[in-house]
Amino acid sequence: MKAVVITTPGGPEVLQLQEVEDPQINEDEVLIKVEATALNRADTLQRQGKYPPPKGASPYPGLECSGTIEAVGKNVSRWKIGDQVCALLSGGGYAEKVAVPAGQVLPVPQGVSLKDAAALPEVACTVWSTVFMMSRLSAGETFLSVVSLRAIGLLEFQVHGGSSGIGTFAIQIAKHQGVKVFVTAGSEEKLAVCKDLGADVCINYKTEDFVARVKEETGGKGVDVILDSVGAPYFQKNVDSLNIDGRLFLLGFMGGAVTQVNLASLFAKRITVQAAGLRTRTLENKAEIVSEVEKNVWPAIVAGKVKPVVFKYLPLSEAAEGHRLMETSQHIGKILLVA
Repeated sequence: MKAVVITTPGGPEVLQLQEVEDPQINEDEVLIKVEATALNRADTLQRQGKYPPPKGASPYPGLECSGTIEAVGKNVSRWKIGDQVCALLSGGGYAEKVAVPAGQVLPVPQGVSLKDAAALPEVACTVWSTVFMMSRLSAGETFLSVVSLRAIGLLEFQVHGGSSGIGTFAIQIAKHQGVKVFVTAGSEEKLAVCKDLGADVCINYKTEDFVARVKEETGGKGVDVILDSVGAPYFQKNVDSLNIDGRLFLLGFMGGAVTQVNLASLFAKRITVQAAGLRTRTLENKAEIVSEVEKNVWPAIVAGKVKPVVFKYLPLSEAAEGHRLMETSQHIGKILLVA
């Protein structure tokens, strides 16, 4: 088969489509003939040598895919050859075939094309596990996306980077769950997309102080949950934006990993700070998350309440161009590579 190989740590140009050996499945896995894979920020870090795959995972980048099952292990009972599916991966999506634990496979939701389904697994599992399973966001609270929600008879939630793949998904599923959604983004174009997706309060972080705007919109209370991938530069601002008993969930630290914080503000507000990724979780934990996503998120997709937001399709051979585009941060939604 062909796969995108990281020939040496470096810039996008180190990504080369090469002929490699087909993956071998074990008794608890399925082999998927890949239709498409989606780019994630973690892929660019892996390309730079900063985020190696877990032990035993494929060396090729790609944390999600869609496609058709080509083979099944002897212990696999749910899936059969020919099933159209999408899957959460530990790596290997930038290839024509990938081996996947059966517990990380999902059916393609009705109404979503096989190609576009590649845009769903990573964002759905990330948002549902962090915002709803771990941060316990529920109707009647508020959320900010950075990611954030705000409180007015609803949970409030804030999302920083609302126009990213995770941001566009978080807006939709939070709204579906009855939450008031705040987002931050760096251009009016991106904020307009967030508004169209259902965001209630859209803040341009380049021209506005998001802490002041959150306080203004919430009557001085702050939001209940914030989902953030910026890290250090926003940490104290996030704390200042949270309500009593607020929860801050860190997905990454694109802006830096080291900061100073006023611990007194954490005590005063009884704030919970959590951080986690998906890739290094156990197979059992990933299977649990995938099961919860199928139970709670897939019906919203089938009902048309949540849709994949795709910015651009590129052939697998143009993975380097996809990485260049992602690193400009000009995209809105997901970038897909089609095998």
